[in-house]
Formats: sequence, structure tokens, C-alpha cells
Amino acid sequence: MESKEQWEIEQREIEAKKATSFWYADWAFPIIVGLMGAAAFAGTHMYVTYGVGAFNEVSVVAMLKAGMDGEGYGAAAAFGASFLFARILEGSLVGILDLGGSLLTGVGIGIPALLMSVGVEAPIKNFPLALLTGGGIGLLIGAIIIAIRKFTVNSANCTFGADIMMGAGNSAGRFLGPLIILSATIASIPVGIGATIGALIFYKWEKPIAGGAILGAMVLGAFFPVIHEDAARAIELLTIV
Repeated sequence: MESKEQWEIEQREIEAKKATSFWYADWAFPIIVGLMGAAAFAGTHMYVTYGVGAFNEVSVVAMLKAGMDGEGYGAAAAFGASFLFARILEGSLVGILDLGGSLLTGVGIGIPALLMSVGVEAPIKNFPLALLTGGGIGLLIGAIIIAIRKFTVNSANCTFGADIMMGAGNSAGRFLGPLIILSATIASIPVGIGATIGALIFYKWEKPIAGGAILGAMVLGAFFPVIHEDAARAIELLTIV
């Protein structure tokens, strides 16, 4: 058994590595959040333009779809913006940024809904501009969180920035697997088979089957491409479900 002195030396070495590591640096956190914000915003661009690609739960995407169908963006804007505001405060205080609530819902649904509700559609309908807009919003969110932590909590003994956690408190994810398999099957039989096989493999490994279904659908989808009309119909049916 190693002595207490050896353990303390190892801990100091670990802390020294953290202090010089990109992944624990304060300045790196806004960059990472910016990259994820760009991806979430670009996913919404794909959904608005092609009908597929939004990074969120089907119920949340349905709010945006309702606005696109002329029923108003109020629900999507209010729901997404409130989540974003809450998650920024939560990330600043507890040091954990909930990716689902802040970026996927707030940046991916709430902000696009706000923009489109006032007629600003260029950042959503233009792919390069969507990347830049989402990246800028993500940088701003990361900077705000770091700034609040610097001037309030200032916890130097946890991580040097803030952690990122996906799906904090989200128990609905366990039900997405069957919906993903259903959507893949509606889009294409080969893709549906791939999603089913992937889900079975992940179930055997005691992992969330949603991930296996997505990977399986992607693998067979690469060999048996899905035409756009079928994919759009599958997403529409899945949203209704």
C-alpha cells in the first residue's frame, strides 16, 4: 500500500497537469461550448431546410415545427429561452452545464424560434451563417458562465472551468430507443434493420439502446441511402408519435 506522502505527491502532480491542460483551462471552456453551440444551431438549420437533423427530443422539435407550420413560435421560444436562462445560472453555480437544456433546447430551439418569430431567418436558413451564429452564442454562454464563477463561487478545488454533462436529470431518453427504431424502419427497411441490430447489441452490453439504434441506422444507411422524401416522412410520423 502506498504511503500518504506518495499519494499526496501524485495528487499534486495531477493538479499540476490540470493547471496546464486545455481541457481544464478557463479559456478553453467557452471554445468547447462554442463548438457545441455551432453544431446545435446547424442541426436546426438542417431541420428547417431539409426536415431532418434537429438535436432534441421529438416533443421539443414539435414546438418548432408548429411555428414553421404557421401556428406561432411562442411555445418554442418561451420553452427554449427559459431552459437556456436556467441552465446558465445552474452551470455558473454548480459547475455543470447541462448540454440538453442549455445548448440543444436553448440554442438549438429557443433562439432560432425567437429569431424566426421576428422575421430574422438568414442565420437559420444559411448553413455557414448558422455555424457562425451558433458558435458565437456558445462562446458568449461559456464566457458568461466562467465570468459568474470567477466573481461568485470561484471554486478552485473542483475543475478550473465547468464540466459538461449531457442529459442531466433527463429520464425520457430511455424511451427514445423504440422511437428511433420506428422512425428508421419507416424511412427504409435496411436502415430499420440496422437500427434494430444496433439496439440489440447495445442492449446486450447493458448500454442505452438509443445509441445503438442510431449507430446501426447510420452504418446500414451508408450502404443503403435513404431518399429525402422518405426521411422527411419518417421524421414527420415520429414527431406525431
